[in-house]
Amino acid sequence: MLKKIVLLTLPGVAPFEFGVVCEVFGIDRSEMGGPSFDFTVVTADPGPVRTSLGFDMVILDDLSAAADADLVAVPAHEIEGIDERYLEVIRAAEARGAWVLSVCSGAFALAQSGILDGRRATTHWMHADRLAARFPAITVDPDVLYVQDGKVVTSAGTAAGIDAALHIVRTELGAGPANVVARRMVVPPQRDGGQAQYIQSPIAEECADSFAAVAEWMLQNLAENLTVDQLARKALMSSRTFARRFRADMGTTPAAWLNRQRIMRAQQLLEQTSRGLEAVAAETGFGTAAVMRHHFMKVLQTTPTTYRRTFGERLAS
Repeated sequence: MLKKIVLLTLPGVAPFEFGVVCEVFGIDRSEMGGPSFDFTVVTADPGPVRTSLGFDMVILDDLSAAADADLVAVPAHEIEGIDERYLEVIRAAEARGAWVLSVCSGAFALAQSGILDGRRATTHWMHADRLAARFPAITVDPDVLYVQDGKVVTSAGTAAGIDAALHIVRTELGAGPANVVARRMVVPPQRDGGQAQYIQSPIAEECADSFAAVAEWMLQNLAENLTVDQLARKALMSSRTFARRFRADMGTTPAAWLNRQRIMRAQQLLEQTSRGLEAVAAETGFGTAAVMRHHFMKVLQTTPTTYRRTFGERLAS
């Protein structure tokens, strides 16, 4: 069970990526039905730590607190001159089977520790070529939001750290607790698609607004047979334009996005209710339990029955 989280604060730490880990794991959300973690921020030499923006943060705890952590998180930091003491903490965490999470250029500390050798990993697209060239034993994928390989999770730049952190919460605790955190942060519980979309020109503001309204309508009508033509009319676009802009803005096709939302809703119902599989399938738009089972196996590599047995019991305990 995911209980103790330790955040490593390296010199040159990026405040936003640091804050992402604090926001997901450092706030007690038990009153809302969400998780509460034992959260500690540490550094090799307690005291002021200079950030990438030139101001100092005072960190009071040393690295010894990481010895029994269930998750060790490494936010973005100065890539060169990484202190060996941090690398030892990362190696020890991976060796004992704890989760290890990097955000953005935090992947370089994981890479230098050696735990990414023979694994897939990602980092911010601006650093991907450098990571691949410097550490050829790593398979670097620059076009994803995050990668999980075993219990090592690396994320792309900036906000992708939220996706990676929520993925760990979802994997360990289920969709319900992850969704509580996401709602509190006012972010999607799970995004699809890669980070290549961020290299291109930004989508016009009015397009993003249109998709926000359409996406909300889709979530409210999951049980319906939603077609691209129908969604395009809601967005006041042609079907071809809607499909193209939806993919550019949301990182995936309308059908794939809708399917993922249906799975997430089904996860919630399986965790939090005793409704039968056919009822859950009907309410989430899958139609039948057999179709829902197919999609669970394809996306989650488990069946709805097994998912309910695992996470329903965990939430009840």
